[in-house]
Order: sequence, then structure tokens, then C-alpha cells
Amino acid sequence: MGDRGRAVGAARRGGLGARAGAVRDRVARATDRIPAPWRFAVTVFLGTKIALTLVGVLALAAFDHLSLAPPADGWTMRDQQRAVSPHRWVSLWFAWDSFLYDKLAQVPLDRPWQDFGFPLLYPFLGRALAPLLGGHTALALLLVANAAFLLLLYYAHRLGGQLLGAPGTRRFVGYLVLLPTAFLFQAALTESLFLCLTLAAFHYAERRRWLVVGVLGFFLALSRSVGFFAVVPLALVLLRQHDYRLGRRALWGYVRTGCPLLLVPAGWLAFMAFCRWQGGDWFAYQHAQRSGWGVTVQNPLGVLWHGLTEGSTLDALRVAVAVLAMVVVAAGLRRIGLPYVVYGLIMVLVPLSMGPPVYRSLLRYLLAVFPVALVLAGWARSPRAERWLIGGLALLQGVLFVAWLAYWSHFII
Repeated sequence: MGDRGRAVGAARRGGLGARAGAVRDRVARATDRIPAPWRFAVTVFLGTKIALTLVGVLALAAFDHLSLAPPADGWTMRDQQRAVSPHRWVSLWFAWDSFLYDKLAQVPLDRPWQDFGFPLLYPFLGRALAPLLGGHTALALLLVANAAFLLLLYYAHRLGGQLLGAPGTRRFVGYLVLLPTAFLFQAALTESLFLCLTLAAFHYAERRRWLVVGVLGFFLALSRSVGFFAVVPLALVLLRQHDYRLGRRALWGYVRTGCPLLLVPAGWLAFMAFCRWQGGDWFAYQHAQRSGWGVTVQNPLGVLWHGLTEGSTLDALRVAVAVLAMVVVAAGLRRIGLPYVVYGLIMVLVPLSMGPPVYRSLLRYLLAVFPVALVLAGWARSPRAERWLIGGLALLQGVLFVAWLAYWSHFII
């Protein structure tokens, strides 16, 4: 009986092993049917989500143990976070502008509009999704941002393959998520949506699908004020595809092929028309920025010099990072091409044209300068250089993330 029992047990274990192997095979076959860019994007998304969430929850628990008090203005933000969700792994992704977007997502559409200080694509996407979440607009905004982050990773993989080839694709995506403030891609802010639309627009521009580029550019301009400036580097992609030829016939070809690019500035004009319709002022956005945050258009080089020489130590540090970003992008001209260098310089200089008030948010705005990651992916080819670069960027992002968690987010946002 003992031998028979052992034989039955072995048969059962063999059957269970066979069934487990069959399940693994089915999962592997199902996974193989998913396109490689999506598999990679989902893997990076889940990896960064889990890692940052664990770090965030543990850091907040440590702050509680140390009885670490937030700065004076941090108390207000902490109360606002608790109102969003009692779960810290959710509420930690909300800060300052997040609550303003949440407010815009809740404003009744049957009343006169009062707040013109923000482009409306992001809060309106949250408004549209909120009914599926029981009317919780804040969670809807967080979901929109994270869905955009996943799409961002997909289009980064596709664009990296087009510009750098297969070897550089993974490095590009890796450096993109290791940029100093890349944790903001998961926050209830516009960073992931803006860069998702940007990368998608450049991806389709490289594939010469200009109508898709125009539609994406329209929404890009509605996501952030700097978005409509992307028409310049996108137009340079078109010119590069035709070897920058000039002449009457060439110009007519550019017009015929690239006319959808007119949709990019049209997106911002649509927002201006909304301001005129609701508030009687085409320039309500500029006036709201001036009255609310002291933003006035200035020479960006003068603002840069002022930050380096006359600003506070923190301002000088943030401006120095902006200078470093421009240097890295310009140094990669031969590797990444003129359109991406021009885009990178625009994404640094246009925010600086807002004047000294931009210093506080400069590290956040620099997250849009994705050509930095393109250049780094081309530079760090040796394993040793890559290890040092990854380690340094991860450490810097970790320090800034902890500062964010300690309610020093005004240093970033």
C-alpha cells in the first residue's frame, strides 16, 4: 500500500506539474502576441510605479516616526491631499497645481467661466472620465496622467528605435524615466500628457503621417502654453525629410504636405477663442498669469543671466540645470539632428521668457526636454559609463522625490 500510495502521489504531482507547465506555455504564447514596444512599456511602467510607490510610502512612514513637520505652506497641501484620499500611496501624487486642475474639472459648464490661468485639455479629460469613477475628479486626473505615462513610454520606445536604432531604444526610455524629476510623470499634473503628445507627434512626423501630427499638435497646444511652439521643430522634420531644399516647387511641396501643421497653433487659438467667448478677452490667459503669478514675457537670456548672478542659491541651481540641459542638447546635434536640438532649446528658453517667477517651476518644465535622454542614450555606450550615469541620475531623482514627499515640492513645482 505504501508503494502504491507513493506512486499515486507521484502521478498527481506529475499531473500538477504538467498542468502548471501548460499554463506557463499559454501565458508565454499570449505574451508573445503582445507587440514588443507594448511589453517593454508595460514592464517599465509597472517597475517604476511599484518602486516609487514603495519608496514613497516608506519615506512618509519614516517622516511620521521622526515627527517631521512640513514647511508652513506644506500644512495646507497635506490637508488637501487627505481630502483627495486617505490612502497615502494615492494622495502623495497630488501637489499644488493638482488641486487647481481638480477645481477646473469640477466647475459647472452652465456657469460663466472664471479661471483662465490654465489650458483646459488635462482638466477636461479628467472631467470626462470622472463619471466612471463615481464623480471623483481627482482620481480621474491621476488616472489620465498615468495612462498618458504608459502611452509616453510606448511612443518613446517607437521614436527611440527610429532615431537611435534598436541598441539605443531601451537606453533612451531608461534615461527618460531617470531624468531628475521624472517621478512627476506619475503625478496628477500635465507632464505625462504633454510629453506623451509630443513624442507621439514626432513619431508620426518621422513616419510622414502629417495629418495625425496635426491632430496631435492641436491637442498638444491645448495641454500647455508652450505646446504650440512645437510646430517649429516639427516643420524642421518636414524640411529635413526633403533635404532642406528650397525653391518654388519645393516650397509648394512643403505647403501641400505640411499644411496639417497649421492645426498646432490652431489649438492655442481655440483656447484663446474660448477665453474670448467666456470672458470677453482673447488674452485672458496672459492676464491671469500676470495677475496670479507675476508672469510677464521677457528676454529669456536676460532671465537666465539674472538667475545665475542675482537670484537666490536655489534659483541659481535651477537655472544652472537649465543651462546644462541646453549644453547637452546642443552637443548632441550631429547625433539627434537639428529638429530635436531646436525643440530642446525651445523647451528651455520659452519657459524662461516668463520671467523670474518661473524659477520655482523650472525643474518641472525641464522634464519636457526629452532630447537630453536621446543624447545620453547615444553617449553612454560603455557599461561602466552607463552604470555611473544610471546611478547618479537615480540618486538625484531619489533626493528630489524625497523632497517632494517632505512637502518641499515648491522647489520643483
